[in-house]
Amino acid sequence: MTRSMSEDRSHMEILREMLENQLLGVLGTHHDGEPYTSLVGFAATGDLKHLLFATGRATRKHANLAADSRASILIDTRTNQPADFTEAAAATAVGVVEEVTESELVEFDRVFLAKLPHLEGFVASPSCVRLRLRVTTYMVVTHFQHVIELHID
Repeated sequence: MTRSMSEDRSHMEILREMLENQLLGVLGTHHDGEPYTSLVGFAATGDLKHLLFATGRATRKHANLAADSRASILIDTRTNQPADFTEAAAATAVGVVEEVTESELVEFDRVFLAKLPHLEGFVASPSCVRLRLRVTTYMVVTHFQHVIELHID
């Protein structure tokens, strides 16, 4: 089922709550068709159009993104309990990753470090690159198999 963001407020609220409360997401990239996933700390911009994250320039995920900027980030609410099958929610954000420009670093740090202040030293490292996923679509799953697509304008 495909809906615009304005058509489904309850899923929008679930999505916003996940993006605000979860600290980690699973970044999906690939290299020559081989999938690769990794955990990343992330923060969402207020308009939900971007998911901000940082990584080392020498990492596999950065190399994968340099070769192909298409990526996804999975965020979920699971607690590793049986109730997760009916109560957990998950969202997959799909889009293109780009490096934050020099003029955007202050705003990146303001949003990212407000959520993840313990990563300040990592982000300030010269080997760190600040990135953002420019989200085109969120796929929100609730009740184990109820899937809604929210397209970002």
